[in-house]
Amino acid sequence: MAWTKANVSLALSLVMVFLGASLADLSVGFYSNTCPQAESIVNRVVSGAALSNPNLPAILLRLHFHDCFVEGCDGSILVNNGAISEKNAFGHEGVGGFETVEAAKAELEAVCPGVVSCSDIVALAARDAIRLANGPAYDVPTGRRDGRVSNMSLAKDMPEVSDSIEILKAKFMQKGLEAKELVLLSAAHTIGTTACFFMTKRLYDFLPGGQPDPTISPVFLQELTTRCPRNGDVNTRIPMDRFSGRLFDKQILQNIKDGFAVLQTDAGLYEDVTTRQVVNSYTGFLNPFFGPSFESDFVKAIVKMGKIDVKTGSQGEIRRFCSAFN
Repeated sequence: MAWTKANVSLALSLVMVFLGASLADLSVGFYSNTCPQAESIVNRVVSGAALSNPNLPAILLRLHFHDCFVEGCDGSILVNNGAISEKNAFGHEGVGGFETVEAAKAELEAVCPGVVSCSDIVALAARDAIRLANGPAYDVPTGRRDGRVSNMSLAKDMPEVSDSIEILKAKFMQKGLEAKELVLLSAAHTIGTTACFFMTKRLYDFLPGGQPDPTISPVFLQELTTRCPRNGDVNTRIPMDRFSGRLFDKQILQNIKDGFAVLQTDAGLYEDVTTRQVVNSYTGFLNPFFGPSFESDFVKAIVKMGKIDVKTGSQGEIRRFCSAFN
């Protein structure tokens, strides 16, 4: 067939349409026409589940973070594909919320089959969880598609509680996140708990001779060793925010400044010049009047995190069940 000017124009138009579908960006209200009830259904399921589990907001927020840091925000952590499943990685130890996401997916499939991705449900559930903990309300850009890969070997570079501040900054930078966003996203520890297992080294073997981390306030050290005694039950859980463990606020940044950080990685935020300046910007005496808004900046950080290596357009798939590939 001879190529005419009209043929070439049509071919270019088709290519542009294809590229537009492949490279589509996320957008607020993505499901407004295809599944108008999507966000309200997720909100209702999350709110109902939280009534029986007050720790759920922290669990769902952590799930969103862990999903995005491996293969991007594509629901890869939700898949059960045997021993190699990503969720089995050590870096994902203790991550939960899978049942809540699956429950929301089941309701959405009944109303809008094959439309709403599991990865979007995770992002929406995290937003609703923050709101339930009295945190800021915000719009979630949606349009993510679910990935087709889930392998525990891909989670080997997850941030860990023993990472130095330099390693943490490097891991966040690999995901396109700056030092400011490291501080803000770490402040999500304002809700939730951690196990004494993750405190053992910091309390009893941080320095030679079995000495604790010297950055811990002496008053707080006594509290921590009482709750997590040497050779005690490592599964005992303690709040990561000493003062307001169920409320989403910036109290944890003040804790970090005052030596009341529970996790070593949180304490490390005050050891680095750059991250210390960020912490101070939200905790200074004049912050309420002239300083940046923690809530506003946190929203920007989590929305940015929610765009890490997303799959959109013709990429990935829309799973029928979040725990299995189609």
